[in-house]
Amino acid sequence: MRVIVNSTPLIALSLIDQLDLLRQLFEEVVVPTSVYQEIVLHGQGRPGADAVAQADWIQICEPGLQATLPPILLGLDQGEMDVLLLARELQADLVLIDEKLGRRIAGILGLRVQGTLGVLLRAYRKHLISQEEAEAAVQRLANSSVRVSPRLIQWFREQLTKGTSTE
Repeated sequence: MRVIVNSTPLIALSLIDQLDLLRQLFEEVVVPTSVYQEIVLHGQGRPGADAVAQADWIQICEPGLQATLPPILLGLDQGEMDVLLLARELQADLVLIDEKLGRRIAGILGLRVQGTLGVLLRAYRKHLISQEEAEAAVQRLANSSVRVSPRLIQWFREQLTKGTSTE
């Protein structure tokens, strides 16, 4: 399974020491050059920078497609736009993006979308982490600089107790 990842899921998973879940869950983890630069080069010393730089299993790729509109006109940043372009170009199985607008546009484009909590849920369902580890990870996220709505946390906890699939 090929996944294209935006910056927030990379940073969030790094913050809770779970970045490696991406390698365990997906055959190909692709990050646009702009997202990599945003985290590793421009974000030096910030959460996620070192973890992403050291993750040699992440493929860094420049999209060959160009947007017909500047990303800012859609309310996106360059990284989000590149994630969407690369996902279409590489026919990705999944896009990992947390920002609401980016998720909405990905859905309009017909892309399958999941966020950081979806990754944790998928890892739990694949028995890579326990329910307690999943709950602790979400609590650490909620206590970090990453914004997670109480409604989303409640949804996550409900999903942990259900047997539904995220795939």
